[in-house]
Amino acid sequence: MTLKNVKSSLDKISKSLANVQDNREFLLRNTREIVILCSKSIISVHKGDLKTAKKNLKQADSLLKKYKKKAEFDLRRYLVTPEQEYVEAACLIAVVEKKEIPSDVKLKVMSESYVLGLLDCIGELKRMVFDKIRVGDIKEALRIFEIMENLYLHLYPFSMYDKVVKEARRKIDVGRILVDDTRGAITEEKRRSELIATLNKLKK
Repeated sequence: MTLKNVKSSLDKISKSLANVQDNREFLLRNTREIVILCSKSIISVHKGDLKTAKKNLKQADSLLKKYKKKAEFDLRRYLVTPEQEYVEAACLIAVVEKKEIPSDVKLKVMSESYVLGLLDCIGELKRMVFDKIRVGDIKEALRIFEIMENLYLHLYPFSMYDKVVKEARRKIDVGRILVDDTRGAITEEKRRSELIATLNKLKK
């Protein structure tokens, strides 16, 4: 009995694993750029600079497509965070442009990334609602809040998949708090607007 077959098998496996390890290190090192681009895109949206937001999102998309080629075997999990950020930015841009939020198929992301990205977007929508209230655009604040609330209601059932979608339950719990806080602010602003309108009528 010899170890000829074992040696040839292990040599082949070693080369394969070395390649996987190199790709893992590459993804860990380079996917941060995608996260940064998506963060910049979100910041640009809040500043009202959609042109820059779209430009950054497009660059992030190009990098994602490029890096997916290296995410073989079980390395796809290293793309969850950058894809999640990508979904969040794409969702926010769609809401601002009054377009349909793109599907997971359209964005070409994993299911887990899609769910987590949408959950993260709830927080950005809250910020947008408060920005609209601040400038007195209650109509737009209401439109965005409706999307925010419906998004949460659609995502709420995914708390049962917390074991397979990491942090889903925690993000859903946070989402509920964000929606409740925003609803309170919207209600208060509507009452204030109605009171001012009533007082103005009395002055006439």
